[in-house]
Amino acid sequence: MTAPATAAETRSVIIEREVPYPPEKIWRALTQPHLLAEWLMKNDFQPTVGHRFDFRGDWGSVDCTVLEVEQQRTLSYSWAAMGLDSVVTWTLTPSPTGTHLRMEQVGFRADQDQAYRGAQYGWTQFLAKLEQILAGIPV
Repeated sequence: MTAPATAAETRSVIIEREVPYPPEKIWRALTQPHLLAEWLMKNDFQPTVGHRFDFRGDWGSVDCTVLEVEQQRTLSYSWAAMGLDSVVTWTLTPSPTGTHLRMEQVGFRADQDQAYRGAQYGWTQFLAKLEQILAGIPV
């Protein structure tokens, strides 16, 4: 009998940024479908635990379910695409200069190196777009 996979057997992509905007503003960009579409992908997101939604890109789609919503603090959803079953968690922590934003995607198996490297690249690009979008959102 094989043992179930443990957290030690998976890898995570973690990106952290100091963003010069308050958590409320960032929360809107993370939870409002029209804003999400501007920096991430087209979607039918709702910030409600248990809501099933998808992100849609030219290459395909990502099946997701909202797992946790703590207004302006934590947002977590499953992320299933092309054999990858993972969880994306956003954490917003107020800081003296705005907000410490942390994105973590957990669940990359050892045999998913291409997906892992792709996620590292992709999230870096997405967060750069997010920062551009935030600059244009009124307070």
